[in-house]
Amino acid sequence: MATGVRLYAGGSVGGDEAMELAVAHALVRRASSGELTEALRIYRPSAPVVVFGRRDTRLPGFPAAVRAARSAGFEPLVRAVGGRPVAYTSEAMVVDHVRHEPLAPGGLETRFQYYGALYADVLRGLGIDARVGAVPGEYCPGAHSVNARGVVKLVGTGQRVVRNAWLFSALIVAGDDRVVRPLLTDIYRHLDLPFDAASVGSLSSEIPGLQMNAVEQRILTSYGATPSAALDEATIDLASCLAADHRVVQK
Repeated sequence: MATGVRLYAGGSVGGDEAMELAVAHALVRRASSGELTEALRIYRPSAPVVVFGRRDTRLPGFPAAVRAARSAGFEPLVRAVGGRPVAYTSEAMVVDHVRHEPLAPGGLETRFQYYGALYADVLRGLGIDARVGAVPGEYCPGAHSVNARGVVKLVGTGQRVVRNAWLFSALIVAGDDRVVRPLLTDIYRHLDLPFDAASVGSLSSEIPGLQMNAVEQRILTSYGATPSAALDEATIDLASCLAADHRVVQK
């Protein structure tokens, strides 16, 4: 990875998790138009959420899954990248990476391989037996997820490719796996999707007392990110227009 990636660090939209998703959406749109060359955004959620894929919203069990999320105190949202439902709390870290790239679709598999290996290396550097690959029955299954010991999922990755740009997102679960495990069980049951609760893990379950600051610093070093800057007004304004696309209005 070349140095000079522009870094936006920290949640900065008033604790609105739909807006946090919309910021990634806005960044990839701006990269598509050439307004932005490359940027990395890393933040920790301020509230618990269940984030569904677009496909999930069309399943018969989606209303019941939404009710289950809300009953557990999790806000249901819909993300821009692909995949199946994920649930996380403030004990997590989200990394969004966007780049302007004219031949973006052609590099889809290469990016999955490269960044899967990158996140596995980060976790191994912290002392976790991290491996790339899906574990049986994992939530939001992906061939380039990062797991611990070949048993529990720790990092999920996803992509969105648009004209002349791409967004690569990673969700790192730091803790609260005991909280999200029963909720994911309910949600996947309502959606009639395969899931094994034993596949849910977290960094803190692997290494008790692990500090997220140490994880974040290793990620930033791996990306070669420049010092952080505040989100610019153009990105925030566009995200405000896109936020409704990520909310679930269904009761």
